[in-house]
Amino acid sequence: MIVKALASAVLAALVLGVTVPAHAADAAHGQELYESRCGGCHSLDANRVGPAHRGVFGRKAGTAPGFSYSPAVKNSGVVWDDKTLDAWLTNPQALIPGQRMNFRVATAEDRADIIAYLRQQSGR
Repeated sequence: MIVKALASAVLAALVLGVTVPAHAADAAHGQELYESRCGGCHSLDANRVGPAHRGVFGRKAGTAPGFSYSPAVKNSGVVWDDKTLDAWLTNPQALIPGQRMNFRVATAEDRADIIAYLRQQSGR
């Protein structure tokens, strides 16, 4: 009886498109990852090799003050949110062909954690 009820619940969830997150993002782990993997080129508050990231959520790509972006990024029309940041960290060249960043974050869990940290630091 329990198995039948569970199977019905799973089927209903699939039919209704209900999703269960596979990984709850961990902003504290995201900070560690950001500092160790991203910190060589980026910081929250200062432009370095790459632009500063504080306030990145909701910002149009290529518009952080004082950073010299590639024309590809400036003209991309991308607005940074969970989805676009995940795509960027997965494969920047696929999201914005002609951009200059040559770095990827391999695992979905690490990307989610870094994004959670950036969201936290953006006040969103």
